[in-house]
Amino acid sequence: MTTEFQIPELFQFNPLKHHLLFIREFISKRLAENQAIDVKSLVKELKHIGTSVMDVYTGRLTIGEICIEVNGFLTSKKLADHEVFSEWAGRNLSDFRTITLSDTSIWMLKFHNDELRYIHLFPARLSPYSFRIKANTLKSAILYYIIIGKDYISTDDLNKARALLGLSPVKDTIEAEAITDFIEILRNGINY
Repeated sequence: MTTEFQIPELFQFNPLKHHLLFIREFISKRLAENQAIDVKSLVKELKHIGTSVMDVYTGRLTIGEICIEVNGFLTSKKLADHEVFSEWAGRNLSDFRTITLSDTSIWMLKFHNDELRYIHLFPARLSPYSFRIKANTLKSAILYYIIIGKDYISTDDLNKARALLGLSPVKDTIEAEAITDFIEILRNGINY
């Protein structure tokens, strides 16, 4: 599966939801495949994005560098232990802590009840070098870009991509605009 990425133990992190460079690399790898794209497999991978809103990091730090910096912070503060981290971050659903990384981006750390991957890591809302996006907008843009890929983006083509995901047709111009804007961000290599 293309979305698999070697995230260090301790961390639960989905780069297809939270890291713009990874999303671009995911698309590039799919487009570079010499064989026909397995739409069913692609849709299955995109379902891991979920259905809520999320923040996507657009900064220069790689996934590995983010994990190293967060791990360095936790180690220096003696918070990397499962029990110690759970007490520090809190065990309730609404509990979390934030830390700032070297590029001034802010990251949320939440306790996840898992023995190996107990630190759920993702960009904080309104963090520098991030933007907020709806999951269905993200999935629609990625699928459109890989499967349809036309320069001129029509509502009919957007809806073809959305139908593959089991999503209702785009009726609202604001929702369609959010998808087309994100396709342009992916296409032109610009940051949000």
